[in-house]
Amino acid sequence: MNSKENFALTENYVAPTYKRFPVALVRGEGVKVWDAEGNEYLDCLAGIAVCNLGHCHPRVGAAIVEQATRLMHVSNLYHIEPQARLAELLCELSFAEKVFFCNSGAEANEAAIKLARRYGHEVFGEGVKRIITMHRSFHGRTMATITATGQKKVQTGYQPLLDGFDYVPFNDVEAVAAAITEKTCAVLVEPVQGEGGVILPAPDYLARLRALCDERGILLILDEVQTGIGRTGAFFAYQHSNVVPDILTAAKALGNGFPVGAMLAIDRVMRYFGPGTHGSTFGGNPLASVAALATIETVRDDKIVEKTVKNGAFLLAGLMQLKQKFPEIIGEIRGVGLMVGIDLKVPVGEVVSACLEQHLLVGSAGDNTLRLTPPLIIEEAEIETLLRILTEVFRVY
Repeated sequence: MNSKENFALTENYVAPTYKRFPVALVRGEGVKVWDAEGNEYLDCLAGIAVCNLGHCHPRVGAAIVEQATRLMHVSNLYHIEPQARLAELLCELSFAEKVFFCNSGAEANEAAIKLARRYGHEVFGEGVKRIITMHRSFHGRTMATITATGQKKVQTGYQPLLDGFDYVPFNDVEAVAAAITEKTCAVLVEPVQGEGGVILPAPDYLARLRALCDERGILLILDEVQTGIGRTGAFFAYQHSNVVPDILTAAKALGNGFPVGAMLAIDRVMRYFGPGTHGSTFGGNPLASVAALATIETVRDDKIVEKTVKNGAFLLAGLMQLKQKFPEIIGEIRGVGLMVGIDLKVPVGEVVSACLEQHLLVGSAGDNTLRLTPPLIIEEAEIETLLRILTEVFRVY
């Protein structure tokens, strides 16, 4: 099937929830993908921070193929050996003592919201259910998670929203303190706001939030759906701050493209998720678990986090040089590891489309921010190609 045939089929039969670019991608390897006509693209979006090990990583692919011929799915009514090993590994690499598995970031955040509410109810009493979230945050597309999201644009048309959320500015601990009441059970925050425009917090922000939550006796929930699994130059972004949350959510890169999500928590909180309180038919099934196991083991064994720190610094240095060349186009540059946002003084949509014409895949976030989230396996030569294409695109303005 050629690209035009694919476009027509999509338009005829797929829900129009996305404004799609005129490209039908059919194959990938490493940091490159190819369309139906065989054209090659450098992928610096990675499925929006999903394919951290690149496309079709051999170790992950082999694990999925082998498991698919053995056992793809059984119910969580039974013990699942790879799921248990995955939970153990996630706990070893984090603060967590228990893990709940699901299928996506939205589901992981949904589980975190439910657990926090249940904790509030059981520990403090009925009605202690309110959760503080941040302006410009993004937590998913379910009814609970769009309500948690501090952006009106994702909530429009879905009222009445779920009750129980209070919104404050990101990076403002005093605003969080002022918003806490006797009905507050938790604070939910992204260590780096991805969809909001790759917004980094002050160095002491998470530590101060942790101290505030401890002082008020409420939970700290970190949404690491986008920042987790090495993206920021630590396995989880909270580890930059040496802060321990009570609950953490992960998905996106957890299975390197295979749908899997997880909610991690400490025992004294997870104990309130007893039998029958929550569930997921597909969550942590054998196929998803081996995909995530192979992904995490590769990140660990191949020292991907260390490479991310090095290549992230190389990319940011190159972008700063671009800013000196094009100060009339490039505004603030923000980044940690290989999660980078570039504020533009020209329409970001035009730049994304121009990059696509030059066979470079990039994205957008926030109000007018160019987003770069390449696979963590990207090499310096490929970063140089990225910088060269951006230079050619910016020269047009």
